Amino acid sequence: MRLNILPEGHIYPKEGRPIRDLLRKRVHLVKLRTSLMLSMQNIIGRNCGFKISSNAIKKLREDCVAPLLAEHEGLALSGRVTKEAIDFLTVKIRDIESVIEHKVRLTESYKKLLTIPGVGKILGSTIMLETGPIERFQNVGHYASYCRKVTSRWVSNDKTKKGGNKKNGNKYLAWAFSEAAEFARRFDPQARDYYNRKMRKTNFMVAHNALAHKLARAAYYIMRDQVPFMPEKMFAK
Repeated sequence: MRLNILPEGHIYPKEGRPIRDLLRKRVHLVKLRTSLMLSMQNIIGRNCGFKISSNAIKKLREDCVAPLLAEHEGLALSGRVTKEAIDFLTVKIRDIESVIEHKVRLTESYKKLLTIPGVGKILGSTIMLETGPIERFQNVGHYASYCRKVTSRWVSNDKTKKGGNKKNGNKYLAWAFSEAAEFARRFDPQARDYYNRKMRKTNFMVAHNALAHKLARAAYYIMRDQVPFMPEKMFAK
C-alpha cells in the first residue's frame, strides 16, 4: 500500500446496496425478456416470412403473436408459452420500476444526468448507484474504462499483442450506457447524426460503442463539474 502497488477497491455503502441490487435484478430480467423476444421474432420470421416489432410482442392487453401461429399446433404452443413468459417478465419489471421510482431520488450531484439524451429515471438511478462517489475516479479515462467503454487491446511497435481483460470494470454501467446510446440514437437528432457519421466509416457495432463511450465521458464531466449536458461539446465535428 505504501508503494501504491496494490489497487484499492471501493466498498459500496451498506444502506444503498438493496436498491442497487434491485436495479441489477431488473437488468437481469430485461436481458431474459430480450432473449425471449428475439426467439419469438426468429420463430415468426422463419414461419411467417415477416418480422414483428418488439413493442407488438410486449403488449399486455393485446396478443399479437397467437393469431400468427394459430395454424400450426406446435408453433402455437411455443408461441403461447413464450408470450406468457414475456408478459410475466414485463409485469415484474414494471413492479421493480414502480418501487425504484418511489424509493430512489437522484441526489443533487446526479440530477443533471437526466439531461443526457437517452437517460431517464431508471438509467439515471442505475448510473448513480453503480458509480458511487465520482471523486474516486482520477480522470475521465479511468471512468470510461470502469464502464468498459474503452478497448482492452495491447499495442506495441504498431503490433497488437494479446488483449487485456475485457471483464474488468462494471458490467451494469456498461449496459446502462449501451442502453442510453440506443435510445439517444433513436430519439436525439444530434446523437443520431454522430452515429450516422461513424456508420459511414465503420460498422454499426463500432458506431454504437463510440456513441456509448461519448455518453459515458459526458456523464463523468456532468457528475464531476455539476453542469448540464452540452451537445455542442460532445458532438462537435
